[in-house]
Amino acid sequence: QVQLVESGGGLVQPGGSLRLSCAASGFTFSSYSMSWYRQAPGKERELVAVISRTGGSTNYADSVKGRFTISRDNAKNTVYLQMNSLKPEETAMYYCKAFLVGVANYWGQGTQVTVSS
Repeated sequence: QVQLVESGGGLVQPGGSLRLSCAASGFTFSSYSMSWYRQAPGKERELVAVISRTGGSTNYADSVKGRFTISRDNAKNTVYLQMNSLKPEETAMYYCKAFLVGVANYWGQGTQVTVSS
């Protein structure tokens, strides 16, 4: 059974940091690219960051470049999102996704991040 379980969300003050984790099981993690998305209330889900199967390539939304870092540990079947200098407008549900083009997409259930003073 495929599972993606996000954790690490919570309440943080503006300018603060959080590290999200997404633990995967039920599929060959190292064969899949991984990504983080977020969705704020009333808004569409947007791509935040992507990392390749080996971790050798990453891409970010312009809005988070220089502040967020995506990484993965294939030995632990886990992908991370380090978020620094968080802004109130980044309050959202954050989701991880595993994808293998032409084969499958798997989504986690999300973890809530609230940036507020």
